[in-house]
Amino acid sequence: MTPQGQGHLAMLTFSALVAGSFSLGGMVANEITPLALNAVRFVIAAVVVGIAAMLTTGIRRSDFVAPWRYALLGGLFMVYFVLMFEGLKTSPPVSSAAVFTLVPAMAGVFGWLMLRQRMTPRMALALGIGGAGALWVIFRADMAALLAFDVGRGEVIFFFGCIAHAIYTPLVRVLNRGESAIVFAFGTLVAGALLLLVLGAQDILATDWTALRPMVWVTILYVALAASSITFVLVQFAALRLPSAKVMAYTYLVPSWVICWEAALGNGLPPLMIGAGIALTMVALWMLLRDDDAPLKEPVKNKAV
Repeated sequence: MTPQGQGHLAMLTFSALVAGSFSLGGMVANEITPLALNAVRFVIAAVVVGIAAMLTTGIRRSDFVAPWRYALLGGLFMVYFVLMFEGLKTSPPVSSAAVFTLVPAMAGVFGWLMLRQRMTPRMALALGIGGAGALWVIFRADMAALLAFDVGRGEVIFFFGCIAHAIYTPLVRVLNRGESAIVFAFGTLVAGALLLLVLGAQDILATDWTALRPMVWVTILYVALAASSITFVLVQFAALRLPSAKVMAYTYLVPSWVICWEAALGNGLPPLMIGAGIALTMVALWMLLRDDDAPLKEPVKNKAV
């Protein structure tokens, strides 16, 4: 398999794993507070990523100069995940996943504001199409609700979490001072864990951890390991083999994967009309995955010959 193929396979796996957090989260969101769940999740993820950092690049004291950077990034990451689980209390997993597909467009806006990054016209069109598909799913294929902008409470809550995620993405580049990606992620997770342990102390102490049903623990371990630690490695792996636009494009696969997760978990399928919105997100995916760097292939081929 070519390096590009490996990158696409990594991101395909990434989108499937991220989707699982929506379906599993929706099943337990009302059984444990978002602060308590994410406090444990961040601690586990920080330990796993920290061990991986020590075994690979190593961790230096200089990596933690200006620790306020990690506090800021960890705070944004914390807001995203806490609001995600808060939103899942009332929002169907498919709708929440559709809200998540708005992150690339919002990240593009914040990327321009912070880094003056520009998008190609085709990329902007793809993001617009994907956003339209997401809105169709968010409003549950109800044109009257769309025109009245009658959006669910859970979707609104998670939307603000997605804003935090969209700010986080370009801010990583602004605040990074040469630290390796895995060490930078470790610092962010540690900061997020500390913030959650402080802000969620009351919820953590009030939670009867021994009374939680197994599915809650499965969800905690899943989001800590599969939807945090493993997905981080997959993104880093793919980013070294694919242009950033192609990496970002796989966000649009998440709602489709959520539908698969929902069916596999016995939670049923969404209304058929929602499929139109899913189809638009797939069109956006196809547009973003089109070979932008085709001119680069010929020199590589000649070199190999």
